[in-house]
Amino acid sequence: MSDASPGEPSDDRARSSGDRLLAVLALFTVDQPRWTVEAAASRLAVSATTTYRYFKRLTKAGLISPVAGAGYMLGPAIIQMYRQIQISDPMLKTARALMVDLLQHAPEGSTALLCRLFHDRVMCILQVKGHGPQPPVSYDPGRPMPLYRGATSKIILAHLPTRALKTLFAHDARDIAAAGLGAGWEEFRRRLMTIRRAGLCIAHGEIDPGRVGLAAPIFDADRAVLGSLSLALAAARADETTLARLGPLVAAGARDIERSMTDGPAFKPSPARFKIAR
Repeated sequence: MSDASPGEPSDDRARSSGDRLLAVLALFTVDQPRWTVEAAASRLAVSATTTYRYFKRLTKAGLISPVAGAGYMLGPAIIQMYRQIQISDPMLKTARALMVDLLQHAPEGSTALLCRLFHDRVMCILQVKGHGPQPPVSYDPGRPMPLYRGATSKIILAHLPTRALKTLFAHDARDIAAAGLGAGWEEFRRRLMTIRRAGLCIAHGEIDPGRVGLAAPIFDADRAVLGSLSLALAAARADETTLARLGPLVAAGARDIERSMTDGPAFKPSPARFKIAR
């Protein structure tokens, strides 16, 4: 029997309502950014009346906004939240200055990326371009990317718990094999262990042709992998000597980000630190 007072929703009902609101919000994607109440009701298999009530609540919160043709799109509250993340997220606050400094040591045409694990994908949360002309990098901020290709993603994948990796392999064995990470579980595990022991991952042209990725993992205080710091280099400028020089800098940058999230102080460029790594 529910403990809720008369007229108040039970915990189960409140959770159900919250889940449905999130389900409505999740409908708004890059592929389908505009929804009507009727279309959303059909997709979610609930009544138009119920869906309208959810749309009304989300509109009041500014999470969606009405547009022409009885449609709705994501609202200004999303932009406000994005700004708050940019200002207050401790990982971002440290990473900006660090990434700019890191690019001073990278060849012309390089891009620095800060990415986070997002469900079974990897999402870029900050991209900083270095000097010189260069083509776009596929890791656009906010764009989910696969776990199985590219140094930026594979260094995160290599540090996931074994239980999570077994689940991924059970569902994505074909994609994993196509990415060259192993046709069976044991081979998959060994390949990831090699990356994990190296502490860095280098990948050639796996995401963008003509690019070489160099990435190091970022951990939380409990040593669970959060994301990665990486450089996307022009392949013509990414010889073995350059990669050997930049690898320790990327790894040291990842450790700086970890310390800032635990201890608080913002990153300050240290020329001596980089001279040692050269």
